[in-house]
Amino acid sequence: MIGEFDIYGVYFPVFAIFAAIAFLFQVVIKRLLNAYGFYRLVWHPALFDLAMYVILIGVVTAAGVSLLPLA
Repeated sequence: MIGEFDIYGVYFPVFAIFAAIAFLFQVVIKRLLNAYGFYRLVWHPALFDLAMYVILIGVVTAAGVSLLPLA
């Protein structure tokens, strides 16, 4: 997966864009889980958030690679 996004003449690595999208998804999911009281059941919330981010970045990267032919 080699590619870059050109945003007004500034080149961004594809992985940085995918990481930002995964972070936005994580913020939304974290707020939903917090609203429903899910974090009361989690032993280590920061570790859970990290694991959720790693999973989301994998999903976003896999979806992005299959949808955006950049190479």
